[in-house]
Amino acid sequence: MGPGGSQEAEYTLKASVPAGNYHVICDAIVIRPVDVTFHLIWRRGATDTVLGTWDKHFDPNADGTFAAQAYELDVPAQAIDFVDGDQLVFRYSGANTTAMMAFIPNGDGHIAGGRIPNITLPR
Repeated sequence: MGPGGSQEAEYTLKASVPAGNYHVICDAIVIRPVDVTFHLIWRRGATDTVLGTWDKHFDPNADGTFAAQAYELDVPAQAIDFVDGDQLVFRYSGANTTAMMAFIPNGDGHIAGGRIPNITLPR
């Protein structure tokens, strides 16, 4: 994902989620310097409720390798009062970069030296 682009991953919820910390792991391969904006969104039909938003600057590995860089944090968010069809959406977008694929979530897991991106919901 590069300048002006965004990607979303949707998950259809199965139950309500209490308020608390969403633990986000998003190890990634970074090809060029990039500023990434992340969003956690609760989607109900055509209505999106932003649960959390944050920014992070990433630089490529100093040694020039394309190994995954570890990235994780806790995002505090409100409760989700579940209705059938609700989704949790993870969106990320890039800015201030010269490459169309500057930030690539690590879909290769340990093969690329990192973890598969995932979110642990509050309990």
